Amino acid sequence: MSITAAGANPIPWWKEPSKDQWLAWIAAWLGWTLDSFDFTVFLLLMVPISKDFGVPLTEVAVVFTLTLWMRLVGATASGWLADRIGRKKPLMISIAWFSACNLLAGLAPSFWLLLLFRSALGIGMGAEWPAGAALAMETWPQRSRGFMGSVLQGSWGLGALLSSAAYGLLYDHIGWRGLLLIGVLPALVIVYIRKYVKEPEIWIENRRKQRLENREFRAPLFSIFRRRLLSNTLTACWLMASAFVVGYSVGGMFPSYLQKDLGLPTGYVALPIMLQSLMFFLSAMLWGWCADRFGRRMTLMITSLVTIPIAPLYLLTTDYTMIVAFFTLQGFFGGGGMHTQWPHYLSERFPTEVRATATGFLLSSGSDLWRPCGAGPVIFRDGVAHGLCDTDDDRHHRRRRLGLRLDAVQPRDEGHKDGFGYSASVTHYQMQGSTVLI
Repeated sequence: MSITAAGANPIPWWKEPSKDQWLAWIAAWLGWTLDSFDFTVFLLLMVPISKDFGVPLTEVAVVFTLTLWMRLVGATASGWLADRIGRKKPLMISIAWFSACNLLAGLAPSFWLLLLFRSALGIGMGAEWPAGAALAMETWPQRSRGFMGSVLQGSWGLGALLSSAAYGLLYDHIGWRGLLLIGVLPALVIVYIRKYVKEPEIWIENRRKQRLENREFRAPLFSIFRRRLLSNTLTACWLMASAFVVGYSVGGMFPSYLQKDLGLPTGYVALPIMLQSLMFFLSAMLWGWCADRFGRRMTLMITSLVTIPIAPLYLLTTDYTMIVAFFTLQGFFGGGGMHTQWPHYLSERFPTEVRATATGFLLSSGSDLWRPCGAGPVIFRDGVAHGLCDTDDDRHHRRRRLGLRLDAVQPRDEGHKDGFGYSASVTHYQMQGSTVLI
């Protein structure tokens, strides 16, 4: 990855972007990583929340579904705003929005208020991606755009890694409320964006020409369904829907499956999620290079095909080592491979005047509108056929098969206060001489 300046000295790819381009990319990277943290931490907390409020897990999954649907609203609105007033302000608004909603959700005294604030949070989370992706990708040099787009999107895995690490290290001390309250910290990124990030020159110039020629796009969402862009719109939407239905049917409810069906304690749940998320992030670099070297389509085809036979290897076994190994491997193909191509793939398919609207709407319509179709069957399977309706004896035997070797002691419920003064109930088991919280 090097080019030649003045026919003599090769320029490394990382020196080709300007300082402003790097600052814009970092802003989008921070926003997406923290967006991922706030979203994925909830997947780890669904079972504790259902127990704390005394509601079925299926009702907590409704919160998850509504958050996804509201992401579509936020993405479409943010894309329209980013095409009208610039990329920078919608990005700041989105981060402030989902940070505030996470704070309110962590303090919610009832399940219905939690549902309200987490659903509203979806608007801010959906709004971040179109503004951030357009800001980072539309001026990035074409030579390394696939690589940096994959690293940007792969940072979703980094955010998931941070949330699973926080869950494994902090949950027993601060509870689910404390983990949601941590989600207010992304608001600090707004200071960085306001001070250091500039609007892309290509957007400023395009906006100037639109006004000069009196051809402003006041409804860019409708423009992407006109003949000139219709084919790109429909094929991209179909691809997004297919990718995310598969992704969430095999991975979205996985933490709840480990907690409820297999009855694993906190550390055992966190480990495969952390390793898969780390693999997601690291493999994004390789697949980004492949996208620049061999093309976006070939990279997507290879990783999508390999994703299929890996899924049963960790979903149809109760062997903990197999679960960890193959779920981590899935992060290499189904995570960092298939799901890190979207920023550059979508940005390159649409012109500047509708780019943020198109990418935001298509990613969210595919991922958030249809994603519950993937999660739904897993919720139904786990709720009716497996762990959500199991007895304590069933779960105890599964723990033995997994090698946790819980001693034959009577579990006892103890009320206690978490780090923020809220009551919670914990079940203690003795495991090889130490106490495990389940």
